[in-house]
Amino acid sequence: MDGNAIVLTSGLLDTKNAKTAHGLIRGTERYNIVGIIDDKFEGQDAGEVLDGKKRNIPIYKSVEAFHSESPKKADYLIIGIATKGGYLPSEMVDYIKSAIKIGCSIVSGLHEFLEDKPEIVELAKVNKVDLIDVRKPKPSKELHFWNGSISKVTTPIVAVIGTDCNMGKRTTSRFLMEAMREKGYNAHMIYTGQTGWMQGGKYGFIFDSTLNDFISGEVEHAIVSCFENENPDIIFLEGQSALRNPNGPCGAEFLISGNAEYTILQHDPVRKYFQGCEGYKVTIPTLQEEIDLIKIYRSETIGVTLNTKEVNEEQARAFQVENEKALNIPVVAPLFDGVDRIVEAIEKKILKK
Repeated sequence: MDGNAIVLTSGLLDTKNAKTAHGLIRGTERYNIVGIIDDKFEGQDAGEVLDGKKRNIPIYKSVEAFHSESPKKADYLIIGIATKGGYLPSEMVDYIKSAIKIGCSIVSGLHEFLEDKPEIVELAKVNKVDLIDVRKPKPSKELHFWNGSISKVTTPIVAVIGTDCNMGKRTTSRFLMEAMREKGYNAHMIYTGQTGWMQGGKYGFIFDSTLNDFISGEVEHAIVSCFENENPDIIFLEGQSALRNPNGPCGAEFLISGNAEYTILQHDPVRKYFQGCEGYKVTIPTLQEEIDLIKIYRSETIGVTLNTKEVNEEQARAFQVENEKALNIPVVAPLFDGVDRIVEAIEKKILKK
């Protein structure tokens, strides 16, 4: 573990933009989260705000309030939001400067780099702290081309992809990995986003900051490295965006280059249009249509997981019953049910146990 960290959400903790913070609240092996900075929810527990589960992570009004009230010291401030386009909201700059002044290094997963802001760079230098831009692209000499070495991987690979972006694919991937480990399996997850790295992922890469020529190779390299070093029983591959999202179609790389023979499909029961495409009326395909497309990529969908952010349990249950009967595969709501039924399907279908 790198050290204690506070997470900055600045009024956005209960929004989809704070998905980085949500992931860190649910669990991370890289940092010990000791507080959230969000004046809208001052004094509350971050877990209870997120999903009603107390996690003993207090929320503070400001960095200064944390510094004066918390019995713990923070080594890092993590920017806990993911904005469209990856820009840094101007209102967060003062929070960042305050954190630097109390000795915090700053961790950002945004496309707008801290290292490109002279006033922040100078302040960090004076206070002898680090600026960590997680999404800063790697030099091409450190990247990998696809070379076919994926063919020697004998561990089953399960891609967790979605019918749209911002569906909870990473959360479901992590839930599955943890549930399999609880049952005694050597399960691993390949991260493909900045939050996965922040949560302590050992194998993976940042998809949307990688040169396109190297995407397939980085997928392959992460899987092969995990296979060779860990001898896993199963590998879960975190998806990005969606196969048919016109804002950024993605997923074929995981199914083809990553040789994911099995898929878990994440879906929002009430979202009608692709996120960001509401004005263009680009409709999200049905589950059956997406499963049919996945099959063309020679991957078998063995379960559906539901994003229940915008639905209550009664609505989720009705959707679950209807679609489980139609599709003849498990349909579960991880935040309500956990993922045990998906694990059972994996054992029966893939691991033959």
